[in-house]
Amino acid sequence: MLELTLEGVTKKYGSKVAVNGISCTMNRGIYGLLGANGSGKTTLLRMICGILEATEGTVRYGGSAIGKLGADYRRVLGYLPQDFGYYPEFTARRFLLYLAALKAIPKNEAERKVEELLEMVELSAVRGKKIKTFSGGMVRRLGIAQALLNDPEILVLDEPTAGLDPKERIRFRNIVGSLSKERIIILSTHIVSDVESIAERILVMKSGRIVHCGRPGEITSEIRGQVWECAIPAEQADRYVAQMNVSNLRNERDGRTVLRVIAGDKPMPNAKLAEPNLEDLYLYYFREQDTGGGQVRERDSLAAASGAAPGHRASRDNGAAAAEGLSGEASGCGRDGEWKGGDVR
Repeated sequence: MLELTLEGVTKKYGSKVAVNGISCTMNRGIYGLLGANGSGKTTLLRMICGILEATEGTVRYGGSAIGKLGADYRRVLGYLPQDFGYYPEFTARRFLLYLAALKAIPKNEAERKVEELLEMVELSAVRGKKIKTFSGGMVRRLGIAQALLNDPEILVLDEPTAGLDPKERIRFRNIVGSLSKERIIILSTHIVSDVESIAERILVMKSGRIVHCGRPGEITSEIRGQVWECAIPAEQADRYVAQMNVSNLRNERDGRTVLRVIAGDKPMPNAKLAEPNLEDLYLYYFREQDTGGGQVRERDSLAAASGAAPGHRASRDNGAAAAEGLSGEASGCGRDGEWKGGDVR
């Protein structure tokens, strides 16, 4: 039976608790891990991938601790990190064949698999072009291809659509959706629309804990009766937005602005209850957390907690290349072009 179980998984960096006692069981399907930057999502995913060792608790696959499974677990795992590493001078085809060799996939099988994956992620037409010529969306699609080289049963995607335009994000989601029948897919993001349309279960993570879990249509029931729509004069919109928890505003042709407000009590006399959506739930949990440039990034805050300089990974978290014992070339010292990015799985 395909099953991934987390039992009280905790990660501490000195006095900082990055992930705090998470327990859950995942079976076949897509799980959306939703949370603001700094909530502990990446740390949790790296423990699931075996890159980081939990301070407390256990990650199990099929009932066995992943630390004991070793290479057997890595063979069923595919991973696309936030910082997808690649050699810019390599062509797409050569890069995938190179990674297939590192994964010990037989040559004939690797060639067939690479062509199949390039077709699936719509990169067949540019298989012979250097990766340095690719757009951000093309690079992320190549990242999905490398994560699928070993036909994994568990696919972990960390902020896979960050920085992509809407068209590329839709294409990416469609690819992920097509892969879910025979796999456990964990998709981490702070972009609500990325998980709202494809995730079968959504886990809301805040301050290192899973604060809510359920199907997209179910978990919003927690805030039913707390989402309101209010019409106000357009010139007053800025004042109300500053004072209230506003998830959306819509300008009408008659000079009014309709605010969507999350509040326990009726925020103004003309307010009407509205059916909550996942974006409302996200704002309910993360109103006080800036998910933009003002927030200290999770990676930097954890690095600081581990004694590393901001902008650099902590020394104990060198990515999947180190975790798999790959060669120096694979982990960043290649002969054919500078290594771009970090982890390779």
